[in-house]
Amino acid sequence: MNEICRIAVCQLRTELDSAETMKKAALFIRRAAESGADFAVLPEMFNCPYSSRYFRSFAARGHERALEEMAGWARDNHIWLVGGSVPETEGEKLYNTCFVFDREGRLAAKHRKIHLFDVDIPGMRFRESATFSPGEEITVFETEFGTMGAAICFDVRFPELFRAMAVRGARVIFLPAQFNMTTGPAHWADTLKIRAVDNEVFFVGASAARYEGFDYECWGHSAVYDPYGTLLAQADEKEQMLLAELDLRRVDEVRAQLPTFLRLRRDVYMVAE
Repeated sequence: MNEICRIAVCQLRTELDSAETMKKAALFIRRAAESGADFAVLPEMFNCPYSSRYFRSFAARGHERALEEMAGWARDNHIWLVGGSVPETEGEKLYNTCFVFDREGRLAAKHRKIHLFDVDIPGMRFRESATFSPGEEITVFETEFGTMGAAICFDVRFPELFRAMAVRGARVIFLPAQFNMTTGPAHWADTLKIRAVDNEVFFVGASAARYEGFDYECWGHSAVYDPYGTLLAQADEKEQMLLAELDLRRVDEVRAQLPTFLRLRRDVYMVAE
């Protein structure tokens, strides 16, 4: 099993013109491969403006074409692709879904956002459940680097989900996201770090870049933390590619030094395996 894994977070800004966004994403992924990355990671709703005004109209175009393009990017660049998320339709239902592709462009995993972003906080009211249906599955997948997991944005506020991934063997967890300008500065970095420390895993938060003046302004600041909670790389709010090298031996090293994950009292409490 390979122990050194290189990650490229593609912190791009989603445009109103879907073709422009997809072209830009393709360029980011090519750059990631040229930089020696094993994984390219896109943000939540990378191909659709994050606003209730656009979800259904973009979904009506169908998600299949986006999947074909993502599969091609992974295959042509021989890179793993954690495809942020896109609006996925199934019958009458609409999901906020992350698709993961292997180096051959084969679908390796699919995560439907489990916890929908329904909030009423000062300066913001948002009800994602008015458009999307919740997912029902915990998502882990196998790579040449071992087991990894994926979740989406608001999922991160529910620690049991990430404990379940860790007990299923995940050593790296990817979180495509779009925290806003209220919760971003307050909670984004701290929550990513805490989830890494909780489970002694690498944690990759892949945000979109900020679109100033848009309906929903994203905080940005993609970041990567190691199993001890050490910040390995961090972006600002602008469009950019964030690179990080993960030495996966660090997971076992941290767990040996500070064996919180190895000392779970599963006779007293547990989450699903």
